[in-house]
Amino acid sequence: MAVFVALGAFLMTLAGGWTAQRVTDRRHLVLGLAGGLMLGVVGLDLLPEALRAADHEIHGVPAALLLFVAGFLLAHLVERLLAARRAAHGAVEHTAVRHEAVEHTAAHHTAAPHGAVEHDAAEHRHRSPEVGLTAAAAMVGHSLMDGVAIGASFQVGGGMGTAVALAVIAHDFADGFNTFTLTRLYGNARRKALAMLFADAVAPVAGAAASAFLTIPEDVLGGYLGLFGGALLYLAAAEILPEAHHVHPARSTLLCTVAGVAFIWLVVGVTG
Repeated sequence: MAVFVALGAFLMTLAGGWTAQRVTDRRHLVLGLAGGLMLGVVGLDLLPEALRAADHEIHGVPAALLLFVAGFLLAHLVERLLAARRAAHGAVEHTAVRHEAVEHTAAHHTAAPHGAVEHDAAEHRHRSPEVGLTAAAAMVGHSLMDGVAIGASFQVGGGMGTAVALAVIAHDFADGFNTFTLTRLYGNARRKALAMLFADAVAPVAGAAASAFLTIPEDVLGGYLGLFGGALLYLAAAEILPEAHHVHPARSTLLCTVAGVAFIWLVVGVTG
């Protein structure tokens, strides 16, 4: 039963990724919405659950909050290290990519301002694709844990299983949307983004199937959610939202960000 229900999460994740693909001509709106969804997931879903599951304190601070901060710092450290390594070992390659990006963009967007073309080229030069893949892999890991949660809740009872399944399915649209957007944002090819999206969609099904053979302690799960939430907040606040508002600081972009947060709030409120 749990695996069958997890198929709903599979379809919802694919729907989120498909939506992210279809609106690439409004990239700033996509990024604004993705940032809002991620902020909502962290602040309204992951962090409260982490605090509930890992409620013990370390030197006066909840362990979940310490891991939340650690996740934020870890994401920042990983991004800086990867960017520095890429800059040190691939300067020539980046120069070639920059010229190619400028020529390609100019050929297809002759009416675009010169500054926008240079911005796109600079973005590809400075972003590390490994960061996008790592972030997407973390989303896959989170979806795997969602599947385990579905399976474990059905072991408790049908009512509990249904409630947890509805919550997972509802926010898996945002997971699929963010997985595809994160992978592409850091310059990865579309096929890699699709591969990560498919892995994210399969993960809840695999997690639900695996739940019959394993049990994860609640405090360990809470710590994981705190760590993952911190990393996700860093990507939203330090990467996605600044990028969304840098070239197109439009009111519509801000409204998309607010709408993303409001959507997660609605999902959390409806699913309990």
